[in-house]
Order: sequence, then C-alpha cells, then structure tokens
Amino acid sequence: MNNTSRKIYLASPYGFSDQWKRLLLPEFIRALEALGLEVWEPFARNGQVNLAEPGWAYRVAQQDLQDVRDADAIFAIVNGAPPDEGVMVELGAAIALGKPTFLFRDDFRRCTDSEQYPLNLMLFAGLPEVDWQKYVYNDLSEINDPKKALACWAQS
Repeated sequence: MNNTSRKIYLASPYGFSDQWKRLLLPEFIRALEALGLEVWEPFARNGQVNLAEPGWAYRVAQQDLQDVRDADAIFAIVNGAPPDEGVMVELGAAIALGKPTFLFRDDFRRCTDSEQYPLNLMLFAGLPEVDWQKYVYNDLSEINDPKKALACWAQS
C-alpha cells in the first residue's frame, strides 16, 4: 500500500480549547504528516457546526464514528485521569474494528488497574501483548522514531 494514501484518525480532546487547537494540534498533525499520512482531525473535519441547529450533536458523533470506520488507523491522545470520554469511545470503536492503534500519553499521572500498563488495561486491547510499548508514545519526537510501530506501519 502506498503510505501517502494511508489515513490516520487523530483522536484528541485538543479541539475543545482555542489555545490547544492553535498550539498543540498542529504539532501532532505535522508529525503525523511527516510520516506521509493523511491526518483526519475531527475538529477540522466536523468543526463548522451550527450549535443552534437541532440534531447537530448526533450528526457530529455519527460523522466521527464513520471517520473512525473509514480511516486506516487511529492515533489517540490519552492524556487525563481519566482520558477524554470521546477519545475513549473512538479508540474502543477502532479496536473493535481491528484498526491499528497508537497511543500518546505524556501525562505523568497513573490511571490504571494494572501494574503492567499506565492506563486502564482495555486501552491496550488493540496492541500486541509483546512489545506493546512500541505503540505508545510519551513525547512528540517519538512519532517519527523509525524503531516505533507508527513509523514502521506508515512505511509498510
């Protein structure tokens, strides 16, 4: 498969804040695009919503779910204790659909029910049992690390 055609869904809570949207999201988008990926960022894709229009929330949720279905993989920012509920639903849908999943967490707080994983063990259900750490990113600079899973997947 040509990696330039690969679509990755960027699940994050960063679109809810103007500051995060301006400062944080572009860094993630650039790092993912540097791998040759087409980034589907839901706030950009569904952001022009008239909140006064009845049914807007249902339409946005359905479009986001459809984008998860149509994307080739998901990159989920799982900061927070617990992480954002919407990101968790998107991640769960991607795992259920068998999509490659990649997790980003630079939040030092532990939020876990297991000594093995830094988050709820179900978030790791889409990762392999061995070397799952290659699918988890703790720093923005790791996104382009050729030894990590995302760069390998993007180049395959």
